[in-house]
Amino acid sequence: MLTALAPAKINLVLEVLGRRNDGYHEILSIFHAIDLCDILVFELDEGISLRSSEPSLEFEDNLVMKAAKLLKETTGCRWGVRIKLEKRIPWGVGLGGGSSDAASTLCGLNQLWELRLPTSELAKLASKLGSDVSFFVYGGTALMGGRGEKLIQLITQPLTYFVLLIPPLPRMPQKTRQVYANLRVDHFTKRQFIVRALGSLVQHKCINCSFLFNVFEGVAFELFPGLNEYWERFREAGAASVHLAGSGPTLFTMFSNEQEARELYQRLQNWGLESYLVRSFSADKANKFEFMKDK
Repeated sequence: MLTALAPAKINLVLEVLGRRNDGYHEILSIFHAIDLCDILVFELDEGISLRSSEPSLEFEDNLVMKAAKLLKETTGCRWGVRIKLEKRIPWGVGLGGGSSDAASTLCGLNQLWELRLPTSELAKLASKLGSDVSFFVYGGTALMGGRGEKLIQLITQPLTYFVLLIPPLPRMPQKTRQVYANLRVDHFTKRQFIVRALGSLVQHKCINCSFLFNVFEGVAFELFPGLNEYWERFREAGAASVHLAGSGPTLFTMFSNEQEARELYQRLQNWGLESYLVRSFSADKANKFEFMKDK
């Protein structure tokens, strides 16, 4: 039996440079893993099955199931697996939980099935499952390009604290596709935000919060009616700056000081708002499993 943590992510910077000939958008983004994690437990079995604390996720096209089947078909492994998924990352709000679960499945089964595939090969398989799945194979902080398949690991920022606010808004099926579809030419940028953020990272070993940027903030208020109200409440609670965490309605602000982050988090909790106090999840924690071989 093997237990794995699948961390969520936030986009510290997310630019869209334009639309590609293949219909996808050309992106540049700095992904950052955080310690809000789903928990997956893998046990050897004859077939491949999934049980989840969120029953609505128990279907054949779930990325966890796709990842397990892809790895088995690619390697010809004779084993199967029984997977238990405990969802702690809110789903459908732009935190990448599904992609992270898929990456942890690839990495976990690589160990459980004793396949010994290198990380680079797992990342190639991950790219077949989704544009951002490869990031979670490595974790930490990374620059993503292309449609998400190009990845460069970046130096790890000092320990950073984040407060997340999940507005109680309807969750949109296929939200990512809809959000991209609503981008206009005037939303496209020219790498200027990435250049500033990378410069800050190289010079100061961290990204200044004034350099955070998410292109979807230009369309989010149209796609998520009521988001502006929670944006303002976040500011009223004491957030110096508020940003979208990804392509969904999740909002975040960041701190270098834990006590300041905890005070804001507690204030949101007192107001009855769904919120999380999280920290950076560094690359050296990725793919570290609690492993007990089945006898």
